[in-house]
Amino acid sequence: MQGTIFGLTETQIAELGMTYAVPGLMLLMLFIVGHLAWQSKAGKFGTMVLFLALALGMVGYVAKSLIQHNLGI
Repeated sequence: MQGTIFGLTETQIAELGMTYAVPGLMLLMLFIVGHLAWQSKAGKFGTMVLFLALALGMVGYVAKSLIQHNLGI
């Protein structure tokens, strides 16, 4: 088949990446932030600040996913 990779079209690969790869990387980032807080002995408030500051970029992606789910898109 021409125009496919492993039998998948570009659209299917993009959909798989947005569905599984991006959330997987976000989960990995949360583990990295948690490990950073643990190694630096940040305490409760410091850990909260680290998660708030470093993981804030994920809020937009999660909000987009929730909005799409609620609208049925």
